[in-house]
Amino acid sequence: MKDYKKVVASAVSQAVDGQLSIDEITAKIETPKSLNLGDYAFPAFVLAKVLRKAPQMIAQDLVEKIDHAGFEKIEAVGPYVNFFLDKKDFSADVLGDVISKGASFGDADEGKGGNVPIDMSSPNIAKPMSMGHLRSTVIGNSIAQLLEKTGYKPVKINHLGDWGTQFGKLMCAYKLWGSEEEVKKAPIDSLLRYYVRFHEEDVDHPELDEEAREWFKRLEDGDEEATKLWKWFREESLKVFMRVYDRLDIKFDSYNGEAFYNDKMDEVVEMLEAKNLLHESQGAQIVDLSKYDLNPALIKKTDGATLYITRDLAAAIYRKRTYEFAQSLYVVGNEQKNHFKQLKAVLKEMGYDWSDDIHHIPFGLITKDGKKLSTRSGRIVLLEEVLDDAVKLAQKQIEEKNPALENKAEVAEAVGVGAVVFHDLKNDRLNNFDFNLEEVVRFEGETGPYVQYSHARAMSILRKAGNPELDAAGKYRLDDSEAWETLRLLADFPATVLKAVEEYEPSVIAKYGIHLAKAFNRYYAHSRILEDDDQKEARLALVKSVAEVLKESLRLLGVKAPDEM
Repeated sequence: MKDYKKVVASAVSQAVDGQLSIDEITAKIETPKSLNLGDYAFPAFVLAKVLRKAPQMIAQDLVEKIDHAGFEKIEAVGPYVNFFLDKKDFSADVLGDVISKGASFGDADEGKGGNVPIDMSSPNIAKPMSMGHLRSTVIGNSIAQLLEKTGYKPVKINHLGDWGTQFGKLMCAYKLWGSEEEVKKAPIDSLLRYYVRFHEEDVDHPELDEEAREWFKRLEDGDEEATKLWKWFREESLKVFMRVYDRLDIKFDSYNGEAFYNDKMDEVVEMLEAKNLLHESQGAQIVDLSKYDLNPALIKKTDGATLYITRDLAAAIYRKRTYEFAQSLYVVGNEQKNHFKQLKAVLKEMGYDWSDDIHHIPFGLITKDGKKLSTRSGRIVLLEEVLDDAVKLAQKQIEEKNPALENKAEVAEAVGVGAVVFHDLKNDRLNNFDFNLEEVVRFEGETGPYVQYSHARAMSILRKAGNPELDAAGKYRLDDSEAWETLRLLADFPATVLKAVEEYEPSVIAKYGIHLAKAFNRYYAHSRILEDDDQKEARLALVKSVAEVLKESLRLLGVKAPDEM
């Protein structure tokens, strides 16, 4: 497919006798907000200084000088030169490209095969996965899909919260009040209940704290019983988490959590000492970061215990050694912004320039009825329950719309789960948003089900047409003004993918999917797609292209696209 911006820039360049380079012109070319103002516009005032003329006059002169071949028309409107592309040529080019490439339309090789570890999801063992875990999980997964599409090799890492003093408390509680049977039957519920009870009993029995510390000390020292309990809690928790990940259709390349780095932190401390970066402050060991306008990084507490940042330094170095990454991403909430600034600064002080390739991908909060979700205040909304409720709502609507649908349960799962994922990703990553399930699972409006339904509609049209064989060599010269908005959006898909990757912003794709679905539905309402005439094949090529690009847009978000709904 041609780069039409470049085509316009080349035409302008020839008319101005090379006074501006093609790249300079390309940077200035705009896309008008309204289609009746053309497909591209060149602001003539950028030449006013050079030519010493009023921009309106320059625009008029350019229209006369520019070669009109390949354009439907070129006109001057005030200081702008507006270009209208030849619809038939454009249609044949775009549709031919989508039909020939299929799902690989929009692929790019920006990444040149470079590895990109993505730290994402990362729930704490023995605690339920709440709605709060959704964002890191689905944003990380979508960024991974986008990176893969543009030539990178993403490595999805679930950095499990599987270490810390809470495990001492959990072991203590289990030994006092727990049973193996209960844990096997309902792992997370049981472990959480023991943990909560520990904190309740602890108020009147402070000696429990001492007991819990003793259990964690045993775990740190490699005690057989403590290690056995820890492994078991971890395995049972993971089984529950996997149920959720399977429903979201998300797979990880690594489950190396906090515990994995236990034996890798001493080396970090030694390296900091060797570079004279460690300083004593009130008995603790710190790295001074004042030249970065940051608080000191606390590496070791007064009792010699290492901290989160020490573990994250070990993880960053391990990931560089293991993956030799082009970039390393951390999809972690906005509240950790300072932590990652410190992490990068310490690595920089250690002489690691690759710290510039580490990027924190922050995100806003999900609220419920305008209030922050919190485990402590009991405002916890379990992710699995939300998915269950979403699927029920989807099922109800499918029953009403298409009761004869064969695989209703499978479609309801794809629509319900997809609706929750899509809703999260259509919101700008940094924004907070309020979650209302009824809004999320609607088949109308700017929702995941609406985009899925638009894809299913396109597939239904193709079935009615007998699923025609369409090949790239077809002359899909569609001359239909009603189709123009849809064609333009199809052509924008590769640039949209690149923009989403550059900004680490899945919402760019979700919003694109909504726009394409809306444009296609308007086209469907105004056109007799299956009418037998010389344009029928071109119209069907458009429908197939829309189905293909909507499906790929949804896939990049981690959402399925059923063929029937």
